[in-house]
Amino acid sequence: MVGGRAVIRLSLALVLPLVAVLAGAASAQADGYRYWSFWQQGGDGGGWTYAAQGPSAARPDDGDMIGFRFAVSEDSRDAAEPRGAARFDAICDADATPAKGGTKRIAVVLDFGTPRDAPDGRTPPKSRTACARVGGDATAGEALAAVAKPLRYNSSALLCAIAGYPKSGCGEAVTAGKDDDGGSDGGPSAGLIGGAAVVVALGAAAAWQTRRRRT
Repeated sequence: MVGGRAVIRLSLALVLPLVAVLAGAASAQADGYRYWSFWQQGGDGGGWTYAAQGPSAARPDDGDMIGFRFAVSEDSRDAAEPRGAARFDAICDADATPAKGGTKRIAVVLDFGTPRDAPDGRTPPKSRTACARVGGDATAGEALAAVAKPLRYNSSALLCAIAGYPKSGCGEAVTAGKDDDGGSDGGPSAGLIGGAAVVVALGAAAAWQTRRRRT
């Protein structure tokens, strides 16, 4: 007959790997990053495309649009694009900013995100647009600087703040999957992990009691 201690050891042998697997799944979904993402849209429209280059390297053409969105995301695959409909001709009015030789006009869209994206949970600045007239060989970063100072970069040239927002922080890791009331919408919770352990332990104990009655 298998003794009570042996059953407990068997229960732990089943529980601990299960807890480790579930805990690992939870931590794998816990990290995101708070940062300004960079988007581009050609003069022919077609929607936003996550930029393949940083703003200091990308060189948009006259009539192009660039967008920046502050949000929490894991990587470029789930990054949030600038919200709202925007058109180049609505931002860079032809009468106010006519084409001019040696320069180009870049429509800039700034989306400061939501309170959930904000470092301190406060209401961020309202989204806005601007038309930047810059030199013909200017980068997206130079177009941004022309209409949205002050900009802040870190030592690795990562864009940290646009128009002074946010005041601190730069691409920091944050806990993702929290909804507005503090609950979690991603990964197994501590209650689920603990509950799974209890189920396994109770099942082992019941089997032991049944064996005792039969003997």
